[in-house]
Amino acid sequence: MPGRVESLDLRVRSRALGRSWGPRHGNTMAQLDSEVKEECLREDLKFYFMNPCEKYRARHQIPWKLGLQILKILMVTTQLVRFGLGNQLVVAFKEDNTVAFKHLFLKDYSGTDEDDYSCSIYTQEDAYESIFFAISQYHRLKNISLATLDYGENEDNRIGLKVCKQHYKRETRLSSNETLNIDSDIEIDCVLLDLPTLSESSQAWKQSAFFRLEFYRLLQVEISFHLKGIDLQTIHSRELPDCYVFQNTIIFDNKAHSGKIKIYFDSKANIEECRALNISGSTQKNTQYVLVFDAFVILICLASLVLCTRSIVLALRLRKRFLDFFLEKYNRRVCDTGRWEFVSGWFVLVIISDLMTIVGSILKMEIKAKTLTNYDLCSILLGTSTLFVWVGVIRYLGYFQAYNVLILTMQASLPKVLRFCACAGMIYLGYTFCGWIVLGPYHEKSAVLHHVE
Repeated sequence: MPGRVESLDLRVRSRALGRSWGPRHGNTMAQLDSEVKEECLREDLKFYFMNPCEKYRARHQIPWKLGLQILKILMVTTQLVRFGLGNQLVVAFKEDNTVAFKHLFLKDYSGTDEDDYSCSIYTQEDAYESIFFAISQYHRLKNISLATLDYGENEDNRIGLKVCKQHYKRETRLSSNETLNIDSDIEIDCVLLDLPTLSESSQAWKQSAFFRLEFYRLLQVEISFHLKGIDLQTIHSRELPDCYVFQNTIIFDNKAHSGKIKIYFDSKANIEECRALNISGSTQKNTQYVLVFDAFVILICLASLVLCTRSIVLALRLRKRFLDFFLEKYNRRVCDTGRWEFVSGWFVLVIISDLMTIVGSILKMEIKAKTLTNYDLCSILLGTSTLFVWVGVIRYLGYFQAYNVLILTMQASLPKVLRFCACAGMIYLGYTFCGWIVLGPYHEKSAVLHHVE
């Protein structure tokens, strides 16, 4: 700071001398003015490339960005841990319900899936019993289930169980002379079994023509139904519970006609807003504390975003001054490498992480208020932003000589490492395709890809 004051004082004196001496000394004044500008630019460049500690010693400038980054690391990490624990409860609830549904609706389910499907059957009698068992369990759900479940509406806004079967056209047959005539056109027949129909004591629906399966042309039978549930375990964490709609599908796959029907069970859980939900206690108060904490995180990130954006704008202005000065004095343009020295990649990384944290925090607040349910997108934003925040700490480690050597080594070796990964990736992909086609059909994990194909 004292050097800059002396330079400005010298410039004022020079201009005063210029007015008193007249135009004869114009060249001398212009030279002095150029030297003053060069000295000011040199000081600004020197100050710009200082670390926060050096800046504080030089001009007593408080390192606000450093303090904010340290505070942001603590706040964002705490926010991520709290959200992650809550997200684990959500995932565990979905998985537990899927396992429970398999035990409820799949006859003789062992508790362990067979390869990529749940179980399998081998006789026509087993096929009928498995289909009727799933339908009967749906009807008796409230009397046998341990969970808090209710019937949900399907796509047609009707409560019931939808059964569809796919089969080749009726002309398909196996003739006596061992020739097979196949019409590849597929027919799909569906029936909706509502609760009143299932409640009939005669169970006439079992005797309908729809359930007379012709296995020689049957491709698959699909049973789909919706159920509603509520996750009450979040109350123990003093959070509002989530309400779910489970879209369950049971598929009896006979496309291979190999004498083995594979049974697949799929359950997709969608979180919806709970209606007419009244909960007393400290749940609402705890939710408000969480929302206040998230709002404070947003304010911290906004402050960090403003300071980093300001630093980039000032750096671009300083670069323009340097480029103009270099072109004016040396009649040369600065190379691209020198131009990019003024743009700090660390600041860009911090800005990206701040934006992701702000958006993720807003989503988290909406999720806590039960107005949004997109846990996956919120997890991606908060997780990635936390990663960027911790990576940004490397910049401050570079101020120490021991760490700076390591960081410079990583920067210098990064292009070569990427080229090596590209070459190694080609070899790995070739080996993968070769192993898949040669050994894949004989290995259970690779056989899944063959099955998909």
